[in-house]
Amino acid sequence: MTTACTRRAFLQGTLAALAAGLLPSLVSAAWPKVAFQQKTLDDAIREALGPGNIAEATDLVIKAPDIAENGAVVPVTVKTDRADVATIALFATGNNQPLVGTFMLGTGVIADISARIKMAKTSDIVAVAKVGDQLYRNHKNVKVTIGGCGG
Repeated sequence: MTTACTRRAFLQGTLAALAAGLLPSLVSAAWPKVAFQQKTLDDAIREALGPGNIAEATDLVIKAPDIAENGAVVPVTVKTDRADVATIALFATGNNQPLVGTFMLGTGVIADISARIKMAKTSDIVAVAKVGDQLYRNHKNVKVTIGGCGG
């Protein structure tokens, strides 16, 4: 009986280790690597959300502090009442690579996301929402006083 338990434990451990080794590669396959490598805002938007005209949208509300005491951790919330938002992307224009993150939303989901982002210096936070083939954006300036280059 001891041998069977040991053999079963060995097989379970081996399968778990194999699954754990494959999981990161499967998850990273959906990571938009090219979008994160872009150096300009327009290029990052195009790579993250696709080409298209971008309309300004005041109903895409960005909540972030006017002054961030630490650029390493800036809390940001983006919300809109628009229906059928497929994706919301966040950008920090003062970063070397402006794309901070993309959030893919399911059908019928309320478009309300929160994140803590890193900002290199005082700059705009830009939120872009994709609804169908149309892109909508808004921005908010945040002054970074510590932990960044700006002041």
